[in-house]
Amino acid sequence: MKTIKLTVAQALVKFLDNQYIEVDGKQTKFIEGIFAIFGHGNVLGLGQALEQDKGDLIVRQGRNEQGMAHIAIGFAKQNMRQKIYACTSSVGPGAANMITAAATASANRIPLLLLPGDVFATRQPDPVLQQIEQSHNLSISTNDAFKVVSKYWDRVNRPEQLMTACINAMRVLTDPAETGAVTLALPQDVQSESYDFPDYFLAKRVHRIERTPPTDAMLRQALQLIQRKKKPLIVCGGGVRYSQAAEQLKTFAETFGIPFAETQAGKSAVVSDYPLNVGGVGETGCLSANLLAKQADLVIGVGTRYTDFTTSSKWIFQHPEVEFLNINIARFDSYKLDGVQVTADAKETLQKLTALLSPTGYQAQWDNEIAQAKQQFAQELKRIYSVEYSGKDFIPEINDCLDTDKVFTEFIKLTNSCLTQSKVLGILNETLGADDVIVGASGSLPGDLQRAWQSKGINTYHLEYGYSCMGYEVNASLGVKLAEPHREVYTLVGDGSYMMLHSELVTSVQEHKKINVVLFDNMTNGCINNLQIGHGMDTFGTEFRFRNEQTRQLDGGFVPVDFAMNAASYGCKTYKVTNEQELRFALEDAKKQTISTLIDIKILPKTMIHGYGSWWHVGVAEVSEKPSIQASYENAVKHINEARRY
Repeated sequence: MKTIKLTVAQALVKFLDNQYIEVDGKQTKFIEGIFAIFGHGNVLGLGQALEQDKGDLIVRQGRNEQGMAHIAIGFAKQNMRQKIYACTSSVGPGAANMITAAATASANRIPLLLLPGDVFATRQPDPVLQQIEQSHNLSISTNDAFKVVSKYWDRVNRPEQLMTACINAMRVLTDPAETGAVTLALPQDVQSESYDFPDYFLAKRVHRIERTPPTDAMLRQALQLIQRKKKPLIVCGGGVRYSQAAEQLKTFAETFGIPFAETQAGKSAVVSDYPLNVGGVGETGCLSANLLAKQADLVIGVGTRYTDFTTSSKWIFQHPEVEFLNINIARFDSYKLDGVQVTADAKETLQKLTALLSPTGYQAQWDNEIAQAKQQFAQELKRIYSVEYSGKDFIPEINDCLDTDKVFTEFIKLTNSCLTQSKVLGILNETLGADDVIVGASGSLPGDLQRAWQSKGINTYHLEYGYSCMGYEVNASLGVKLAEPHREVYTLVGDGSYMMLHSELVTSVQEHKKINVVLFDNMTNGCINNLQIGHGMDTFGTEFRFRNEQTRQLDGGFVPVDFAMNAASYGCKTYKVTNEQELRFALEDAKKQTISTLIDIKILPKTMIHGYGSWWHVGVAEVSEKPSIQASYENAVKHINEARRY
């Protein structure tokens, strides 16, 4: 055994630079680089190591620690979890900023390696700058907060510990069932300490991501269940994309005449106009999928976590004899809804099920109901994409608000725009290319997109909806662009989420990586405003209004913001849009640009797309002075009693 004398940070950099994965016999480099914001807790340790010899790692500069970690998540997600960026920050607020991103990664099962600096292991200068002193436990630092949102957490208090910490970090990062955020806290004094590291720790290491096959017993039980059922429905989750099982899903569906619906993560695994693709399902589902979901006597979940939006809070699957067949690499998910568990790779399982079921002559008995549901949805899609404001008699999709006309009049007078959200989405869907990627995460847009967006290309729909993290959109779009530089990337984001975090728009300019921000400005946290109104409340704290000195409430006029001016100050090409002609010009002109663009679109509030026969369980006050809230509570009780309990 040979040894090499290195600092802990230098050894870490060499280790990260030599990690590879193997999928289906093909080896690729796993860690492309590191996003960094340097502070006193990491600049002279990890920063020195990267400056001295970063190998083939690309070092990129972030503007906000959460933002750069969102870039890394977007990059890994678009690379189907087969390539990542690590992120490093100083101790204290820099590290704390990454906690939200860690939660986003873990909720979505996306590999994210975080390398925050930490307080001194020796404790000699305590309290060091940015240190939180806990009088009951001096070992606690900001980084302990990562424990609840990380899939693996470690603190390297001695140089020798780096080796097992790194090996375990890679174990989790490359595990398709258990991946998520991995946090290695690095005390700043330990980063700079030296140690004689064995050469085999620094050697090239290949991590195989295996396709776990289903057992014979799993397949036998799955086949028996399918053959007992007449109207199965597949739910295509994100696991279909990560397993690269789209072709196997199509073959299985075609062979047996089974329609499939999409989750947010599964959308665009197969294009939307595929005959058996019935679209998004659940609370944010579309008309066709939700019609069939209520009739299905078997739900075949492929790579889905069965979130409350997918199952409409366990209410949408209403057939009295409905059962569940769960194909998932994660045993935790295959156990959900008391389903038959096939804990295995989606691609392998679908291939084997197709081969074993084919000789039986099995066919689903949907007859022409699939085509009819798709036709109904096509007509509805045409309607909602053509909705235009028509003046005083206009009834929006969200029409439970008593003062809707007053809000419209005020908004139009202020902005000179009467564009509806669904109309704008229709123009976008028509205009964007088949290979263009859209990115979203929060507010009303994810619901509208899952209901109505027609994916024309494969892996062109990039929605983070496991954590629905406001601020993900703009920043993750840069990650998508880094993953696939040849594609045009469009961020679809509301004004509330844009203001939450858009720092890496500057980084896109710095890196010459063009992204297009399509900003829907309705001067409201519209999704939650709709939730209030739809459950009997008045608008309260969700519209962006000036404080009224007479009422002392936030019920004055709308607060106007010039988002185009904001982005222009960063060096972006910008557009201000208040009508269809301006929108079409902006979209065409943005395609010609080589720098990042922002299209500031003023959108009438309350003009998003409503739900289709779904229900979502939210906490409604059991006691209220308002009859409308009392009625909403009674409605919630009714639906809870109709839903599956666990």
